[in-house]
Amino acid sequence: MDRISWDQYFMAQSHLLALRSTCTRLMVGATIVRDKRIIAGGYNGSVSGSTHCVDDGCYVIDGHCVRTVHAEANALLQCAKFGVPTDGADIYVTHFPCLQCCKQLIQSGIQTVFYAEDYHNHEYAIELFEEAGVKTKKVELEYLAVDTKYQEKLELVEKLFTELESPGSKADINELKSEAERLFSN
Repeated sequence: MDRISWDQYFMAQSHLLALRSTCTRLMVGATIVRDKRIIAGGYNGSVSGSTHCVDDGCYVIDGHCVRTVHAEANALLQCAKFGVPTDGADIYVTHFPCLQCCKQLIQSGIQTVFYAEDYHNHEYAIELFEEAGVKTKKVELEYLAVDTKYQEKLELVEKLFTELESPGSKADINELKSEAERLFSN
């Protein structure tokens, strides 16, 4: 039996962390690793004790949810809070970091950013990573199937059965089919 690679192991951890996200716009997880040991993890969510997007909707200004602390920042802040140095560490993130997170990762001494999915990869972030000597490497999660849309799928299937069971149903089959294709495709 082949063992899971380190990159897949740490990326799976980040996908697992993303399931704790409280932002409905995008679920992101981040795992900071040094010497093949996890030193911190984070997910995007509201400030501790504050209202969460899942409870009250996203607070969007200029196209960005300002209610959430990003996964990378939460992981870095966890290290700062508990006195764990990040210099020379790596980070595994479910999505390419935004520009602000890019700058924070550089300043904290992260040496390699592994990411699973491209997400509005900002040209300046890419330039800053290169300038700072921070390597970026795309590592798509292959080994494990982590379904971040399981709740949406369950709700759709329940809605589908309810619609089909109701007498004289006028369910828009094409709309339901389109939604199912979106949720069940890779």
